[in-house]
Amino acid sequence: MPIRLNKYLASLGIASRRQIDKYVTEGRIYINGNLAKLGDKVDPNTDLIKVDGKLVSTTAPKLVYIALNKPVGVISTAKDTHNRNTVIDLVKSPYRLFPVGRLDADSSGLILLTNDGALALKLTHPRYHLPKTYLVTLQGVVPKSSLFALASGVKLIDGLTAPADVSFFSRQKDITILKITLYQGKKRQIRRMCLELKLKLTGLQRIKIGPISLGNLSLGDYRFLTAAEISSIT
Repeated sequence: MPIRLNKYLASLGIASRRQIDKYVTEGRIYINGNLAKLGDKVDPNTDLIKVDGKLVSTTAPKLVYIALNKPVGVISTAKDTHNRNTVIDLVKSPYRLFPVGRLDADSSGLILLTNDGALALKLTHPRYHLPKTYLVTLQGVVPKSSLFALASGVKLIDGLTAPADVSFFSRQKDITILKITLYQGKKRQIRRMCLELKLKLTGLQRIKIGPISLGNLSLGDYRFLTAAEISSIT
């Protein structure tokens, strides 16, 4: 039975559906010798598909799910046009992996990698947004008014942020570390919230995505998700 090209290639772990569509517009995919078009359908039993000149195997690869502790300075993309280190460079795998979501270069912590294109699409869709928890290091004492604003919502250029869970993680003389759980995914949201409230952010670490925790994973190290963790997000 014919199936959409992007859905089929995502099921094989080639890339996410969105990325496959990008490959199509870039002229990188051929079906039976003809340049693929957006919306094309294929029959996996009869059609020959090439991506970047390589014939696609009809055998689905083993699906891999990895939790990585991303260091500061590493880019959370599969490839970088400026030849900077990416999260993929930190993982040894025979499979073509890609990150689920983003974590900016100045931040560290938990990011998920997989070759399961269908799951990656699901987890990055706003409807399925997983709560994400961060440790936020700030210089000085944080006023109660700022804590209230972080928790109830901060007005940014693209709208008011959704309510968040905010608590003290630790406090020292000149440093305050907050634990913040976000339930929406605005770009660089915590950094922008702190900037708006004139809080000096000096460190940002993601420690949890949905039910999956960073735990004691060292910087730059990774582990495979357990069966229970995979089940909790699929």
